[in-house]
Amino acid sequence: MIRQRVIVHGRVQAVGFRFSARVEAQRLGVSGWIRNRSDGAVEAEIEGEPAAVDAMLSWLDEGPPGAEVSSLSTADADPTGERGFRVVS
Repeated sequence: MIRQRVIVHGRVQAVGFRFSARVEAQRLGVSGWIRNRSDGAVEAEIEGEPAAVDAMLSWLDEGPPGAEVSSLSTADADPTGERGFRVVS
């Protein structure tokens, strides 16, 4: 298991980004959370098998229709054993 902290910049709020990400995370079987930041970015932590986390990172780099991702930054984080994927307000 690996865990990645992700910050997504661009037009990523008010386009259904977080809720679409939750659907994709459930499809890929990864755990974690996602939330809007006050600076207009979206922040997430993704945990799971390396291939599934990589697939989720690729999805986050594109986002749902209507989103325009300008950059994505990642950092390693310690796995927590979290189950499920949630949208945090």
